Amino acid sequence: MLGLPDDIRACLFDLDGVLTQTAKVHQAAWKRTFDEFLRHRDPAAVEFSAADYNRFVDGKPRKDGVRDFLASRGITLPEGADDDPADAPTISGVATRKNELLLRELEEHGVEVYDGSMRYLRAVKDAGLSAAVVTASANGGHVIEVAGFGDLIDARIDGLVTAREGLRGKPAPDTFLAGARALGVPPAQAAVFEDALSGVAAGRAGDFGLVVGVDRVGQADELAEHGADLVVRDLAELLGEGR
Repeated sequence: MLGLPDDIRACLFDLDGVLTQTAKVHQAAWKRTFDEFLRHRDPAAVEFSAADYNRFVDGKPRKDGVRDFLASRGITLPEGADDDPADAPTISGVATRKNELLLRELEEHGVEVYDGSMRYLRAVKDAGLSAAVVTASANGGHVIEVAGFGDLIDARIDGLVTAREGLRGKPAPDTFLAGARALGVPPAQAAVFEDALSGVAAGRAGDFGLVVGVDRVGQADELAEHGADLVVRDLAELLGEGR
């Protein structure tokens, strides 16, 4: 009924791009942040692209995204401190700027969910399986609250938990493994649902029972190459809808 192996007892969902339509908000905030930063250094610099987002930023902790993208342009900045202002020329400063832009966008426009994902999440709960959100975003709790599906989630591993517990971000499997522990199941009995290449790689690295790639941007082949057992365009397909 859920399109899962019989021994799966828990589902671990990425948030942005899988359950909510906030991936595009994150991407827009990243683009504005990096384009402003690059233009300040070099008015002729190539702009931050969708390909840059998918390859260097999507699914990763905020500072890792800053560090990895800037490294791709041959730029190295000091780490700085968590309380660096948004205009500080540090990894923390750039990360702060991105978060300010994201929160402003969420405040102005709210959070849209994927209807198919909400139907799937409810079906998971109706079937007696447990569910966790595993997201790199430190704003995960706020997004879930605004979207209104907190009653369908049994645990949340977000950027705040990652920092507090010293977990490595995706593509390392640490956060998904923490999600499985929070739900009291071994990785082999948990399914991972991810739209980011780094997240799919994390699911594969953790030896989870199933890794489902959710293709929102036309990267089905890349999701499979990074370790997805199957790829769908929407979680409703696993319910037999739209096949």
